[in-house]
Amino acid sequence: MLFSHSTYLGIDPTAGQRPIPYAALDDDLKLIALGQGSLDDVVAFTAGQQRAFVAVCAPRRPNQGVMTQAEVRESIFPPPNPGRWNNFRLAEYLLRQHNLHIPRTPAEGEETPNWMITGFSLFQRLDRMGYLPFPAGDFDRQSLEVYPHASFTALLEVIPLQKLTLEGRLQRQLILNERDIHLPDPMRIFEEVTRHRLLKGILPLDDLYSPGELDALVAAYTAWLAANHPGEVSRYGHPQEGEIILPVRELKQRYT
Repeated sequence: MLFSHSTYLGIDPTAGQRPIPYAALDDDLKLIALGQGSLDDVVAFTAGQQRAFVAVCAPRRPNQGVMTQAEVRESIFPPPNPGRWNNFRLAEYLLRQHNLHIPRTPAEGEETPNWMITGFSLFQRLDRMGYLPFPAGDFDRQSLEVYPHASFTALLEVIPLQKLTLEGRLQRQLILNERDIHLPDPMRIFEEVTRHRLLKGILPLDDLYSPGELDALVAAYTAWLAANHPGEVSRYGHPQEGEIILPVRELKQRYT
C-alpha cells in the first residue's frame, strides 16, 4: 500500500448539470460517503482530503488529435484502416477494438455534451488543488479517468445488462460485492419478495443502489485498486489527452 488512511473517491458527472453522484471508500473498502451534489459540493469534499485517489467518469480534456500522428497509429496492432481513427482519442479507439463502445470526445471548439464539459472543469479544478494524473509514484493526491461501462464489462467479463434496468443494477452491485466492497448483498432482495408484494409492485429495493451510485462506486474501487495494487489495473490512451484506467490487468480480446 502506498500510504495509510487514504480516501478513494469516485465521481460520476454524466448527469451534466444535475446533482453529481459520488462515492468514497476507505483503505478497507468500506463505504465512508455516498451522495450527490453540485460540482462545487463535490470539489469541496475532494479538497478536504489530505490523501486521496479521485476517479472521474469523464474525459480528462478535449480530444488533442493524438491519433493524427502517424507514429501513434503505427504503434497500434493491427494498424487502423484509413478513416477508421478519425476524431477518436487513442483511448477510445483502443477500447472500441475490444467491442467497448465509448462516447467520442470532441476537440476543443466542437459541440460538446454538458457532462463532458463538467468533467473537463472537474479535472481542471483537481489540477489546481494539486492532484497529479495517475500514475504519480507515492504522491498523496492523484486523479484518474475511468469509464464505468468498460470497468463493469472487464470485471464481469461480459457486456453487462442495461444499467437502468433492475437486473442491470443487481448485476453491477453483485460484482462490486464480490470484490469485497462492503455493500449490501443485493440477492437478499429476493428473500423478501413475496407473491403479495410482487402483485402490488412493492419491492424491497432500499439496499439496491442507483445507476449513478453504482458508476461512482466502481470508479472508487478502481481508484482503490490503482493506489494499492497498481499492477492489477491497465491503462489505455495517451498522457497528452488522457488515459483510461481499468480495474483489470488486461482486457479480453473482444467482449460480447
